[in-house]
Amino acid sequence: MENQTIKADTAFTQQIIKQVLVSWTSRNTAVTSFFNKYADDAYLNEIAPGRNRAAFLLGHLIATNDALLPLLGLREKLFPELENFSGNPDKSFANLPAMTELKQKWETVNSTLSDHFSRMSAEEWMDRHTAVSEADFELEPQRNKLNVLIGRTNHQSYHLGQLNLLKVKEVVV
Repeated sequence: MENQTIKADTAFTQQIIKQVLVSWTSRNTAVTSFFNKYADDAYLNEIAPGRNRAAFLLGHLIATNDALLPLLGLREKLFPELENFSGNPDKSFANLPAMTELKQKWETVNSTLSDHFSRMSAEEWMDRHTAVSEADFELEPQRNKLNVLIGRTNHQSYHLGQLNLLKVKEVVV
């Protein structure tokens, strides 16, 4: 009986992990679609007067996803040169990378993450991330890798909502 309970718990955990990964992938696909919707120069516009430019938000999302790699203990960042997109406001540094470069980095970081995610076990997802100590994790086991991914998925949704405010006169598909 106990063995059946463990198998059921494992199946439920794996199902939840799969749902979180589907949601994360869905948000990535939506961001990718958004940045393939218009001509590259359209993304240099602010999403609203005095707000971030769309291209800056793409750089921010790349840097945020890239930071998942060391946070989840998978590897070092792929693009440490984009760290200035995290914690700094738009226009606080001289130049944005070209949209073609940003799009390529977006695809690279997300395919790298997807590759790692596909190989992670349920136990790895439920383990602590690198920003929490063993002692704190003992007290708060919800501070695990899966919870980080849920937060990052919500983060992408938030910025996708902002991006949808971008006004573009001519659609080039």
